[in-house]
Amino acid sequence: MTLQRLIVGFIALLGMTIALQAQPDRWQQKAHYKMKIDFDVNKHQFEGEQELKYWNNSPDTLTKVFYHLYFNAFQPGSMMDVRSRTIADPSAKIADRISKLNQDEIGYHKIDELKQDGKITHYEVVGTILEVQLAKPIYPGKSTTFKMKFNSQVPVQIRRSGRNNAEGIDYSMAQWYPKMAEYDYQGWHANPYVGREFYGIWGDFEVEIKINGNYTLGASGLLENSKKIGRGYNDEAKDKKKSDKKITWKWKAENVHDFVWAADRDYIVESKMSKAGTNMFFVYQPGEKTTENWQRLPIVMDEALTYMNNRYGKYPYPVYSFIQGGDGGMEYPMATLITGERSMNSLVGVSVHEWMHSWYQMVLGTNEALYSWMDEGFTSFGTAETMNHLRTQKLITGTPVENPHTRSVAGLLRFHSSGRSEPLSTHSDHFITNGAYGQAAYTKGQVALVQLRYIMGDKVFYPAMRRYFNTWKFKHPNANDFIRIMEKSSGLELDWFKEYFVSTIFYPDYAIESVEGQDDETVVTLTKIGQFPMPLDVVVTYEDGTKSMINIPIRLMRGEKGIQNKDMHFIQATDWPWTHPEYELILDYPISEVRSIEIDPSQDMLDTNRDNNNWLSDE
Repeated sequence: MTLQRLIVGFIALLGMTIALQAQPDRWQQKAHYKMKIDFDVNKHQFEGEQELKYWNNSPDTLTKVFYHLYFNAFQPGSMMDVRSRTIADPSAKIADRISKLNQDEIGYHKIDELKQDGKITHYEVVGTILEVQLAKPIYPGKSTTFKMKFNSQVPVQIRRSGRNNAEGIDYSMAQWYPKMAEYDYQGWHANPYVGREFYGIWGDFEVEIKINGNYTLGASGLLENSKKIGRGYNDEAKDKKKSDKKITWKWKAENVHDFVWAADRDYIVESKMSKAGTNMFFVYQPGEKTTENWQRLPIVMDEALTYMNNRYGKYPYPVYSFIQGGDGGMEYPMATLITGERSMNSLVGVSVHEWMHSWYQMVLGTNEALYSWMDEGFTSFGTAETMNHLRTQKLITGTPVENPHTRSVAGLLRFHSSGRSEPLSTHSDHFITNGAYGQAAYTKGQVALVQLRYIMGDKVFYPAMRRYFNTWKFKHPNANDFIRIMEKSSGLELDWFKEYFVSTIFYPDYAIESVEGQDDETVVTLTKIGQFPMPLDVVVTYEDGTKSMINIPIRLMRGEKGIQNKDMHFIQATDWPWTHPEYELILDYPISEVRSIEIDPSQDMLDTNRDNNNWLSDE
């Protein structure tokens, strides 16, 4: 082989290596938690030991770290308390409740000792954040081990976690341990706990919970000593007797970024192995308001899982637990805390929504503080479609609809007309109102996918969603990562959509300005009124009842979605430059043969005024 060929081969190999390195596998930190707690149910307190092995996979040398101390939010004068009392539209779940807590009702984490590889560290508790100056730097590619001793008090249940919730659940243990903050390509994310979303390090958890034996637990992950515990987690040991003597529950959860558990003296545990091979656990208090619906829930959720797996990607974990607790519904790895005294449809709705979060947060671990719409919004999109499917299967009541997202589009338009909209780029904790946050994170996030489906077409959109899931699972994708997958799948340029939809509160508004006959043709003049450019689907109905679908892409797309409905005559029109306020559409039919023209009959496009979308012949 000549020297020239060797050089060419080496360059080609180098190019392949660079291409492989350019795949979406950004570095991310890793953690392995080993925790043991001894719980005092009389004082609602626990002593804890935590061993945390931490891998610094970043290119940076770390001289400090931060831990979240979530329970500290439940104290009078905390940031959560003050924010809840001063925001324009406070949440009824919190309001001024924190400010009224007594000393034995507050939550806290107190750090007794923290060592790094056996050396004492210097640290300071600042609200819900523990600031730690390291005993020695953590260099790139190296690991270190932290050992902590702490003691905590479980607050009266107010927000997600706490004791004695409204339905009488003893303990809802979410955000219950000192949790290392995430460090990524954007730096540290030591956000104080004010009331919004969460972000964590991928890792493994080994958790031992020592508590009185008359309590039954539900939690993330697998119960490793199920034969000893029984309680519905192991058929061979199902009928083990309870006593007040303390026992230890040993749980293990791998490749997750959080761990939740709950405990109650009246819990029962039921299980069902799904058709997909995921073992589902249902942990609840039996009673007149719960038992019947909770016993019906496993069959419904089995069908829901089959649908979600097929449509959005395969759920990767071996178990999932539906646990009665919390203050409504909140998602965690392999588990959810949900209030349980609900109608059947409501119970299914909250169960589907929280499990759907396993796709859009527990597996695709976006930074919810920055991209809450990629979590709550995408979850709302999947929930709407899954619930509609369950209606078609007659597993819940209600009439299935052709488009389960229409009401969300209409609702978002109504809120926008109020003038209170804020951009999706707003940090979750910094929205001016809770209402604006809710509309942005849940509704506008859902509608973002509706708009992309409209732009790309169903046949491209749903495979693209599965590609996004499979490409970025167990990573931390951002908005650009998501849009790039949509671009690669569709062959379209979509950066314009992301910038308008995420960074502005502009919305589309298109109108039919005029329709005029010209010889044997019809000239349709369309106008762009809103500042948000969008491609248009225009349906023309002729006097003989036949129809044509005309697709008008915008030039920014550098392509089009093509034929969607083979049963309708399709016309691919030329593109529309976003700078041009008008567009002339020429129909090869005399005006006498045209009965009606409509922009976006699907009502998928976020058009602020649909009254100008239709033209009807006077004849």
